[in-house]
Amino acid sequence: MITPLAPEHVSTAAALVNLVYRESERGLWQDGTDRTSVAEVTELVQAGEVFADVRDGRLAGVVRVRRIPGGIGEFGMLAADPARRGEGIGGGLVRWAEEHCRSLGDHTMRLELLVPRGFRLESKEFLHGWYSRLGYQLHGAGRLEEQYPQLAPLLTGPAEYRIYSKAL
Repeated sequence: MITPLAPEHVSTAAALVNLVYRESERGLWQDGTDRTSVAEVTELVQAGEVFADVRDGRLAGVVRVRRIPGGIGEFGMLAADPARRGEGIGGGLVRWAEEHCRSLGDHTMRLELLVPRGFRLESKEFLHGWYSRLGYQLHGAGRLEEQYPQLAPLLTGPAEYRIYSKAL
């Protein structure tokens, strides 16, 4: 069952996101760069934007869901426990996020996928295929250093974020 992330799981959620992104974005960020922090996850929980899949009392996965003006929902910070890979946790979180936003009146779901411009990451190619199979279509891209200039110095080189969307 997916529910808002409980305060007692904030540290575990931050650690899970950092673990998953450290592996999937290896070579994209400077060594030692974390995707998130306990402080950031706490703020997002207080804003009602972080949801969790807890199984057998343990955090199995998390996702951030927010609404953008114009009837658009967006998910990100998607992470599933690598030890539970193959259990459908990530897909379940995406489907839940879509249904949640649909129930609030949103007509479109979107996500951003960060990719390097100078080399290929197998994990990003896998995610492109996975999101495509879930019905998402690439419809735009932006340069990370322009949209998120505070993050650019943390990268190993130029990157772009690709915007995927899906009609709900």
